[in-house]
Amino acid sequence: MTEVTATEASRRFADLLDGVEHRGERYTIVRRGRVIAQLEPASATSGAQAKALLRRHRIDRAWSEEVNALRDDLTVQERF
Repeated sequence: MTEVTATEASRRFADLLDGVEHRGERYTIVRRGRVIAQLEPASATSGAQAKALLRRHRIDRAWSEEVNALRDDLTVQERF
């Protein structure tokens, strides 16, 4: 992962984004010698992966009932 200063990142932001988008490059952004951010390609998640995650972590029944009660209390407002 290439290290760049915050100043350099601000000056070359469009170039850094091009590197991330087109070449999969990753950057560590440093300010005053401390790592403050990482710039890297966003990870893609499929619907199947999201469903698998939800299957592994079942919704708490009490939470689900509370959400349903909140939904019942909502009123729909028309927007003009």
